[in-house]
This record gives sequence, structure tokens and C-alpha cells, in this order.
Amino acid sequence: MRASDIMSRPVVTTTPGSLLMDAVVRLTEGGFAGLPVVDEEQQVVGMITESDALRAAEQANTTGTATAPRVADVMTSPVAVVSTNDDVMDIARLMLGDRLRSLPVVENGELVGIVSRRDVLKPLVRPDDVVAAHVQSVLDAYSGQHGRWSVELAGRVAVIRGEFDDTAEQRVVISLVRTVPGIADARIE
Repeated sequence: MRASDIMSRPVVTTTPGSLLMDAVVRLTEGGFAGLPVVDEEQQVVGMITESDALRAAEQANTTGTATAPRVADVMTSPVAVVSTNDDVMDIARLMLGDRLRSLPVVENGELVGIVSRRDVLKPLVRPDDVVAAHVQSVLDAYSGQHGRWSVELAGRVAVIRGEFDDTAEQRVVISLVRTVPGIADARIE
């Protein structure tokens, strides 16, 4: 799997000349960990992160600076980028090794996407895993204990295993499991 398979686009960006406060608004409103900083040709020239913004705010507070800082004043540069053809596991290693939360994706030097840690993790989770986890949480909430019953998915059918007090409890559990989106049927084994 390649970066192009998992990257997010379009990318919210900022420019070196933008006011830092404008970039902070984009970060916080979009829920991003960082924004690529691009020039007029969409070349990545830096990255502005939550940490960069916090450091700038702390510095302005301690020095009493009255001028509004620009993105260029606080951005991280140079910045690591990946290409659309880079392998996802190589990207994961880079993120872990350098403690990066997101990486700009470039093609011929131009920004075309961004990869976050969440993007790298998504291929590891199959849709069945998500549904099974949801079913398990419903079962745990109903029983009041973790792992009293286990669940496996066979297609869209939930197979529930464990000890039941009686057939009435089995019917209730089957009915509860059938309410979970993605489940077509449920059975006890």
C-alpha cells in the first residue's frame, strides 16, 4: 500500500506570510495537528504545528511582544515530506522515528495530499473488526463485565460464545446484537 492510497486531500494549507493567528484558527477549527506551509507554486516550505503555535504564544507572553507573528516566524523548516509512491510501512517508521503526527505528500515537488497517523492506522482495521468491537462493547455493557461473552463475525452474522443463565438471556443478547449496524443476524454457539 502506498501513500496515494491513504492520503487525505484536499489539504488545508497556509503560507509563510499568513498571520500565525489565522493558521491557529485553521488548526483548531479543522482539528489538525499541523498544516503544510506552501509557497505560490504549492511547494512545501515548512509545517506549522500545534507545538509551534504554543511555543510562539509562550514566547510572546514572556517577552511581551506586541507584533503579530507570521507563520514564517514560527514554522518548522525544513520539513520531511513523502511521495505518493512511498510505502505505508516506511511512512509509519518515519512518523515513529521522528515523532511526527502528519506528513505532507508531494508529487513532482508539489503538495498533493497529507498523511496522518490515523491514515496510516486505518488500513490495519478491517470493517469487520470495527463491527465486532461495537458488538463486544454492547455485550460488555449489557452484562456489566468485560468478556463474559465473546463475539466473532462470519460475514455479517455475529457468533456469540459464553455462558448464559437461561434461554431468555440468550434471546435478549441476540436481540441486542442485531441492533448493531452491520449485523444481519446473530446466533449463540
